[in-house]
Amino acid sequence: MFKNLIIYRLGEGWTASLEQVEAALDKARYVECGASQEKSTGWIEPRGEAHGPLVESVGGQWILKFMIEVKAVPGSVLNRKAKERATQIEQTTGRKPGKKEIKEIKEEVKHTLLPMAFSKQGSVLVWIDPNARLMLIDASSQGRADEVVTALVKELEGFAVALVDTQISPVAAMADWLTTQEPPAGFNIDQECELKASDESKAVVRYARHPLDNDEVKQHIAQGKLPTKLALTWDDRVSFMLTEGMQVKKVSFQDVVFEGKSADDGGFDADVAIATGELVQLLPDLILALGGEAVRPSLAPMGEAPVAASVAPALGADDDEGPPF
Repeated sequence: MFKNLIIYRLGEGWTASLEQVEAALDKARYVECGASQEKSTGWIEPRGEAHGPLVESVGGQWILKFMIEVKAVPGSVLNRKAKERATQIEQTTGRKPGKKEIKEIKEEVKHTLLPMAFSKQGSVLVWIDPNARLMLIDASSQGRADEVVTALVKELEGFAVALVDTQISPVAAMADWLTTQEPPAGFNIDQECELKASDESKAVVRYARHPLDNDEVKQHIAQGKLPTKLALTWDDRVSFMLTEGMQVKKVSFQDVVFEGKSADDGGFDADVAIATGELVQLLPDLILALGGEAVRPSLAPMGEAPVAASVAPALGADDDEGPPF
């Protein structure tokens, strides 16, 4: 549970109750794609029990789950069938279809083939911490997270979020930690990182399962290659990859987290309690290590009083969305 985290600050003007969120999401439950439907999205039961609640509260932490289904016709099949149709038109009428007509033919062919296309499904976990006023989306790309945020903004009245921003950029902080070999208190530098040149060369150096406390890494940074990813471990309990965009990826809980817990402690509630219990402590330490949360006119930093009533949605990030799942 929770392999990747994109961190948002909730707008102070949004104060919906658990029951209000449940009622709103119930109107947008996921329904499978129809025969000729390319895509379907909606909310499903986080616990996996049919007709169950769409918002689960475990220890005061709210868990939601967003389903995305996509049906796609392979491009090679679409082009071949469209070409066959165009050839048939030319042989029948003696007229070669133009670009506009070819486009229309492709749409018709796709509509015909969609009922036979296989669908791909993927789900995205959403964690809302009402007390800390944070929302975390378990997505590997900003594009996927934006899709979830758009759905929430559409379905929840007054809902708004903004990506958490820090006083020190992750790139600057990671460069300092690697150069000085002095990670922030409570954190250890692990053996994986990515360094990328900011000049025209766009050169990239990646280290995996390799010690980073060496002159070679420092020299790369001195020459202008900046860290875009760095593996860290917090309190010997949670390992993760910090990215230049303040995303937390490859989250892994160490064995010590599970000490004293038997196999009978498994299940949805236990998984949520363990994951959120660790991460709710890690996140403030990570933000503090990056100089604290940047002050916004409409946001309050973590641990301080709110300063405004609303926040604009943070959409349209530069990250590529990547494959559907």
